[in-house]
Amino acid sequence: MDILPASQPNPTGSAVPPASSSTTITSDFDMFLRLLTTQMQNQDPLNPADSTEYTAQLATFSGVEQQVQTNDLLRELQASFTAMNMGQLSGWIGMEARAEMPVDFTGEPTTIQTAPASLADRMELIVRNQNGEVVANTPIPLTDDPIEWDGLGNDGQPLPNGTYTLSAQSWLGEDILEERSTFVFGEIAEAQTLSGEVWLTMANGVSIPADNVQALRRGS
Repeated sequence: MDILPASQPNPTGSAVPPASSSTTITSDFDMFLRLLTTQMQNQDPLNPADSTEYTAQLATFSGVEQQVQTNDLLRELQASFTAMNMGQLSGWIGMEARAEMPVDFTGEPTTIQTAPASLADRMELIVRNQNGEVVANTPIPLTDDPIEWDGLGNDGQPLPNGTYTLSAQSWLGEDILEERSTFVFGEIAEAQTLSGEVWLTMANGVSIPADNVQALRRGS
């Protein structure tokens, strides 16, 4: 999975940092302070500004200051949460996660899980290669319990090693009711944060959001 850099080079070759809302707020805060001070220093002694107006300006001043402090606190909390999540996820490395994702077939049976449609009287497992071509369709038990996919093609011979996408079709007689993805287990090789979201990279190179993981187990 490609990760975009935090900044893009400009035509002169130097990095252009992204716009910071904190910098803008701080700049407005400083400008407001200078304007208020100048106003107080240069008011007409014979016609001073109304105290109510000063109170409103000071309230605005306090609100801007509070907004700056709040934004700083939120950035600190976000950094803490990210570090905490990554610390917890570091324990996932090497474990097997169950999620909807392609299967890295290496000749060994693969545990899969799906659920039939409510009116289905039979199910078929549909196997597609990396080009999206159907290379096998096999009857499977009408159950939502885990089952083993043996990796055999329609000719009864093992499929070549590679990455395959599995889905389950629910049938009622000769009518197909639905086709849904299957859940499979894959070994977690890496965890990373991308745009504030935690992603897991599996041993076969497939990347999925951590939120998609439904179960974990120790690797075999």
